[in-house]
Amino acid sequence: MTRRIFHREPESVRQKDLIAATLDSIAELGLSGATVREVSLRAGVTPGLIRRYFDNKERLVIAAYKVFIADLIADAEAGCGDGPPLARLAGLVRACVTPPVADGRTLAIWAAFIGTVHSDPVMAEVHRDGYQAFRDLIERLVREAMVERGEALSEQQVRQKAIVINALLDGLWIEISMGGDDFSRLDVVRIALDSVATLIGIDAKTFRE
Repeated sequence: MTRRIFHREPESVRQKDLIAATLDSIAELGLSGATVREVSLRAGVTPGLIRRYFDNKERLVIAAYKVFIADLIADAEAGCGDGPPLARLAGLVRACVTPPVADGRTLAIWAAFIGTVHSDPVMAEVHRDGYQAFRDLIERLVREAMVERGEALSEQQVRQKAIVINALLDGLWIEISMGGDDFSRLDVVRIALDSVATLIGIDAKTFRE
């Protein structure tokens, strides 16, 4: 168990530290094991301080899921870089199939949260918002990449391609994060880039460069 050193900090920093301790707990013990007591031990605070900020475990879990999704999208978007649109789209694809996005710990946390989406309306809303934010990012990159190539697509065409790309990346992300032997022997970045290139109708070699 990793215990965090908890200092007297502003409220926003304290909340961030508590959420980090919550995610650590979920990664190692699952959602049921991430009790207020467990989180308080890892954060080096009393359970009462956690309840001061989040009222109960349910609110803490919701806050942790929001941060987890936002950080995951931010990590993926960071891979885009500052190049031309097609290069940024390729950067996003690479980021989605490599650490820290494609990672066993990340998958464990996601799997713990996703089990609540169909039973908790608030968690379902957080999930929908996160999905939409990431799909919006893909749509923007696809639209800009096609314009760069002189191929203006309709909004429906862009949306359809983004949905399929998102589904493809999700599937690869899960398989890679699980650490299967088959994927450890393959060039998963090339597989992802070639697949997305096919989906948007461009030369795979051009997309990889």
